[in-house]
Amino acid sequence: MRAYFDYNATTPVDPSVLAAMLPYLSENFGNASSIHTPGQRARAAVDHARDSVADLLGARPSDIVFTSGGTEADNLALFGALDASTAARKHVITTAIEHPAVLNACQSLESRGVEVTYVAVGGNGAVDPEEIRRAIRPETVLISVMHANNETGVLQPVEEIGRIAEEFGLLFHVDAVQSAGKVSFDILQLGAHLVSISAHKIYGPKGVGALYVRPGASISPQFRGGHHERDLRPGTENVPGIVGLGRAAELALDHLAEDCVGIALLRNRLENSILEKIPAARVNGQSAPRVPGTSNLCFDGAGGEALAIALDLQGISFSTGAACSSGAVEPSHVLLAMGLSPDEARSSVRFSLGRCTTAEEVDYLIAALSPAVERLRSLSPRFPARVEAR
Repeated sequence: MRAYFDYNATTPVDPSVLAAMLPYLSENFGNASSIHTPGQRARAAVDHARDSVADLLGARPSDIVFTSGGTEADNLALFGALDASTAARKHVITTAIEHPAVLNACQSLESRGVEVTYVAVGGNGAVDPEEIRRAIRPETVLISVMHANNETGVLQPVEEIGRIAEEFGLLFHVDAVQSAGKVSFDILQLGAHLVSISAHKIYGPKGVGALYVRPGASISPQFRGGHHERDLRPGTENVPGIVGLGRAAELALDHLAEDCVGIALLRNRLENSILEKIPAARVNGQSAPRVPGTSNLCFDGAGGEALAIALDLQGISFSTGAACSSGAVEPSHVLLAMGLSPDEARSSVRFSLGRCTTAEEVDYLIAALSPAVERLRSLSPRFPARVEAR
């Protein structure tokens, strides 16, 4: 049996999405910027996809800018906002648990002289909005806070932060790559000026995403070329990918209520069984609101990477954290920010469930996990002492 528990890393392309894309990889191959009939067919498909993405987010179609994915959308938001600012001194506020697409962009901004404040989070993995307020300075230009953390699934209080940003007249960017299509939200309620999403997290293709840009929000393009995407993202449109994102957005909206309930039930079944069967196991971020399909668990004394390898040999796929960080020897920056020790962070793994997850897969994981953890703990001389000390 093969059981997949890494939906936060990527999702399978839905058959309906693939069917929508195929014509634009074959007979409908026109350039969406051409005025002839094949080009206009492609343009109509892009426009329809823009409508669908806007519907998912509760935005207007004209507010949607297509990109190559969530990373580019995050970079366009951050660099675009800072480049558009005419302030002599510039300051950005973000959190210590952001995705590398934001954290590494902020580090690059620092090398250009921009000051960045990385606000800490609590032990539950959530940031306190008042800490964001206290970090605001006269030179603050932008606040960037993710909606759902990719490792723990913890939902950040972005609506409260959005109200703070509005109070101070600041731009507010939300990385919604892990929340769009998983929880219901409305752009206007978020109070965000800029919102990033990615297709391959919602059963669409890799290599395409979008950035919502609220009317009046000023950002500068990061590429130079033609006048595509409101002059914000030049380059010939990836028509098949955009069509795939559009269809995935439609499906996400159609399945949202059903997915939230069904996936949450399976996630809870998984967690409850693990906590019952495996001593000293605990859920990281359990006390905070989370997206339905994410469970980050710590198994003291059982290395996360060793556990992932052992269960992969039994056909079970999951990760120790963010897929883009796989192979890294450093413990998760997210878990360290939550107060876990390096050993605890290295002993943590992420199970992420999706629309295709079945009860049979969950039961298969539960049955395989307990003996694997026990076996790894038996090889750790520190684990028995650690348990006795608690």
